[in-house]
Amino acid sequence: MARKGSSMRLSSSRISSLLLSMFATFASFYVAGRLWQESQTRVHLIKELDRVTGQGKSAISVDDTLKIIACREQKKTLAALEIELSAARQEGFVSKSPKLTDGTETKKRPLVVIGIMTSLGNKKKRDAVRQAWMGTGASLKKLESEKGVIARFVIGRSANKGDSMDTSIDTENSQTDDFIILDNVVEAPEEASKKVKLFFAYAADKWDAQFYAKAIDNIYVNIDALGSTLAAHLENPRAYIGCMKSGEVFSEPNHKWYEPEWWKFGDKKAYFRHAYGEMYVITHALARFVSINRDILHSYAHDDVSTGSWFVGLDVKHVDEGKFCCSAWSSEAICAGV
Repeated sequence: MARKGSSMRLSSSRISSLLLSMFATFASFYVAGRLWQESQTRVHLIKELDRVTGQGKSAISVDDTLKIIACREQKKTLAALEIELSAARQEGFVSKSPKLTDGTETKKRPLVVIGIMTSLGNKKKRDAVRQAWMGTGASLKKLESEKGVIARFVIGRSANKGDSMDTSIDTENSQTDDFIILDNVVEAPEEASKKVKLFFAYAADKWDAQFYAKAIDNIYVNIDALGSTLAAHLENPRAYIGCMKSGEVFSEPNHKWYEPEWWKFGDKKAYFRHAYGEMYVITHALARFVSINRDILHSYAHDDVSTGSWFVGLDVKHVDEGKFCCSAWSSEAICAGV
């Protein structure tokens, strides 16, 4: 009887091992098939990107850019599946695949968050931006859901908090829901650098986007041109992209571009390389750096100089992109004055 019981247990163990082996084999075929399908899609999209950009065109839309991002995210997920499957073979069972969804829908990572710097008395400019490219209501939501572009006006508070100007902004925001209101920033030229810094910090904390852009409220933004340009930098985690310049540091107090800390820039009084202030973009890692270090990052008189200073000494790729020079409009330009 003992031998019979032992034989039955051995037989049962062999059957269980056989079933687990079969299950692992089927899982291997499934993952291999998924990897092959995704690799074919990635090859097609990347070839198309190379073909179009190689011709000097910006014809790739934001939709195509988001597909490329999705493929790269899927590649990471499938790589994780392969690792789990390998571990499962060693352990004799197949573990569950990582979750791909949040609830019932796959979560799509935003491409870019655009903060449009505006002032208390600039409602006409904001309305022009809404009409020209940003949209309102359903159009604004569609820009977010379909294009992955989140656009918000960024504004501080009146020096006399709670006055009619503050009330007017609150009323406008209740109607449009398209503001980031920074309560601890006074809306004044001398606080422009702080305003940009806190925008990047706020946006990085709220949205897990690929990029974050600073813009002003009197430019037109070509969304598709922006998307195709940013697509070229998806693999660079620390890119600082814009119309780069250096320029003279002015020490005369009555000059329009006076820099009170001019003495910090050496005997030749020249700024370091930085992106010009109409519009520029930083990657997620740099926005997180600003968020984490917001309390110790120094601000100069001008916000574009301040932003450039935060990345001096870091391993950051400065990208001088002429499409961000907003002085002249063309079909390939990202921005232009309105």
